Amino acid sequence: MSDYEFTVIDRFLRYVQIDTQADDTSSTCPSSAKQKDLGNLLVKELLELGLGDAGIDDNGYVYATIPSNTDKDVPVIAFLAHQDTSPEAPGANVKPIFHDYEGGDIVLPGDTSIVIKADENPALEKLIGQQIITSDGTTLLGADDKAGIAEIMDMSAYLLAHPEIKHGEIRVVFTVDEEIGRGVDHLDRERVGATAAYTFDGTVAGEYETETFSADMATVTCTGVNVHPGFAKNKMTNAVKMMAAFIDKLPNDSFSPETTEAKEQFVHPFTLEGGVPESKCKVLLRSFDTADLAKQAEYLKGIASEVQGMYPAGKVTVDVVKQYRNMKDDLDKRPEVAEIAAEAIRRVGLEPNSEAIRGGTDGSRLTAEGLPTPNLFAGGMLFHSCYEYVSPETMKKAVMVGVEISKLWEERA
Repeated sequence: MSDYEFTVIDRFLRYVQIDTQADDTSSTCPSSAKQKDLGNLLVKELLELGLGDAGIDDNGYVYATIPSNTDKDVPVIAFLAHQDTSPEAPGANVKPIFHDYEGGDIVLPGDTSIVIKADENPALEKLIGQQIITSDGTTLLGADDKAGIAEIMDMSAYLLAHPEIKHGEIRVVFTVDEEIGRGVDHLDRERVGATAAYTFDGTVAGEYETETFSADMATVTCTGVNVHPGFAKNKMTNAVKMMAAFIDKLPNDSFSPETTEAKEQFVHPFTLEGGVPESKCKVLLRSFDTADLAKQAEYLKGIASEVQGMYPAGKVTVDVVKQYRNMKDDLDKRPEVAEIAAEAIRRVGLEPNSEAIRGGTDGSRLTAEGLPTPNLFAGGMLFHSCYEYVSPETMKKAVMVGVEISKLWEERA
C-alpha cells in the first residue's frame, strides 16, 4: 500500500463537521435525528464507490456490501463503527487543528485552559515527529468514532480499487447511539449476516481488545415535597438536598473512575438534574466481573435506604438497566477471530497488543449474541472530552489492518 493515496484523513475531516451527538434523554432511534445527516452522506459515498446495496434504514443504521471476488467459500465478515458522538462534551461546530508534534504539552487555542499534558499522556511520546489532530478546545473532536468510520470507508475504497486482492463478502455497518448504550438495539442482524465482525473504535496503534467492562446503568430518583419556601417549615422535603446526601455517601478515595485503573471496578455518577420536587442522577456501574454489577446495585440501594431514613417524607428509588457484558468469555470460544486481527496487525508492521478496555463497544453485545466482534485501534485518544486527539498515521495503519483482515479470511478459507 506504499503507493496508495489514503482518503481517510479527508473523509475524517468531512465527517467531523456533522454534529451527531447522541441524546440519552430521548427514547427515539436514533436518539438525535442529526445522526441521519451523517448516515445519508455515508450512503451517498458508498454508492459512489459502487456498493449498489448501500442504504440507511428508518433507525439511522447504514449497511452496504463489498462483494466477494474469490471462488473460495469464505465466511462473511463485517466491519462496524458508530456514527454518534458523546453527549458529555459539546459536539457542534468542530474546528479541527493539525499540530506538528515535537513533544511537550499541547495548548488548544479556542480555550487555552484545555492543555493536553505530555506527562499525563504517555502515548504522546510515540507520536513525536508526527502530526496530531485536535479540536480547537471548545468541542470534542469526534474521533470516537468518526475515525473508525473514515477508516472503514477508505478500506472499502482500497479493496474496490484493487481487485487483485482476494476477499470474501464483506459487510460495512455504521451504527447509531453507541455512546448511550443503544448501539445495536435496532441493528438488523439478518442484514449483517456475518460469521465474525470487527469494530474500529479503539485507541493506540497495534492495540486490539478482546475484553471489556460489563456494564449496567442506574437511575437514582429522589422525590421530595415542594412547598412555597416562605411557608415551608416542617412541610418541605428538598429533593436537591436528598440527592446531595446520596452523592456525598459515595466514596471519594476509591470505587470511582478517577481513583481506579486496570481491572478495578467502579460506580460513576455522571448526570444530575432536577429541583425541589424531584432530582435524578444517572450512575454507571462497571466491572470486568459481571457478578459485581448486582453487588454494585445493592450498594446503591443501601445508600438510598440510608437517605430515605434521613428524609422520611421523601422517597428514593434506584432503577437499574442492563447495558452490555464483557466479551471475553464468548470470544474465547472463537479464538481464530482475534488471531486474525493480531496477524493483520503484524502484517502492517506493528506489534499486536491485546488489552482489556475500560469501556465497551457495540461488539460487547454482538459477541454475547453469537457474533464474535473484537475491537481494533482507530487512533483516537481522550474520548468524550475537549482534549480528544487523533493520529493520522495511526488512522492509515488502521485502514491497512482492515485490508489485511479481509485478505486473511480469504487465505484461510
